[in-house]
Amino acid sequence: MKGRLNSEFGEILVDSDVIATYTGSVAVGCFGIVGMAAYSMKDGLVHILKKDSLKYGINVQIENNRISLTIHCIVAYGVSILTVSENLIEAVQYKVEQFTGLKVGKINVLVEGIRVID
Repeated sequence: MKGRLNSEFGEILVDSDVIATYTGSVAVGCFGIVGMAAYSMKDGLVHILKKDSLKYGINVQIENNRISLTIHCIVAYGVSILTVSENLIEAVQYKVEQFTGLKVGKINVLVEGIRVID
């Protein structure tokens, strides 16, 4: 799926992979987020994604030029999940809207695990 923007110079198409990669980079910069998670259906385990594959922890849907995001993340041990999630939603919504020019309709945060930070 692609988001469409019209400008005076023509039409701009934004691919969902670009939005997912950008969202992942914004998410790992938020306080309390240890990393993005990928769930393996084969063995039922959750794996932390490396910096170059953050987009696999994000599901993007675009309908009527509104973005819906589902973020699979791993949270630091000892922090409030509610506070981290609210901060993540606020940061992602603001930065993705500024980056793409499209409105973010809904953001779902799925905490797939916790990890102790050294």
